[in-house]
Amino acid sequence: GLVVTLLDIEPGECIKVKGKITSDAKGFAVNVGKDSSNLMLHFNPRFDCHGDVNTIVCNSKEDGMWGEEDRKADFPFQHGDKIEICISFNEAEVTVKVPDAEFQFPNRLSMEKIEYLAVEGGFKVKAIKFS
Repeated sequence: GLVVTLLDIEPGECIKVKGKITSDAKGFAVNVGKDSSNLMLHFNPRFDCHGDVNTIVCNSKEDGMWGEEDRKADFPFQHGDKIEICISFNEAEVTVKVPDAEFQFPNRLSMEKIEYLAVEGGFKVKAIKFS
């Protein structure tokens, strides 16, 4: 997957990840936070993996320990879709915007900036934009 470090994304700024969901994706994940052990958000759409079908699982990670999973019923993704995922945050929550849907997740770790971005699984990144 793709990993970007040493970012300095402030509250209100947006990380846009553009790409394509692979035709055989079991799932993919977009992680943002301080580093791989401290994640403000693990955004994990699952087509068919870990016992979940067409489910989005969101979570946080602190010092390498996962928090409580938050499952979203809405699943706006299709295999082969070209999509743009826009992630922004404030002190209270993280917002993920995708075509036709928007998801909120609490900023459990009270992070004040995003320094780390990782994309893994069945998603081919074409472009990343910070605004």
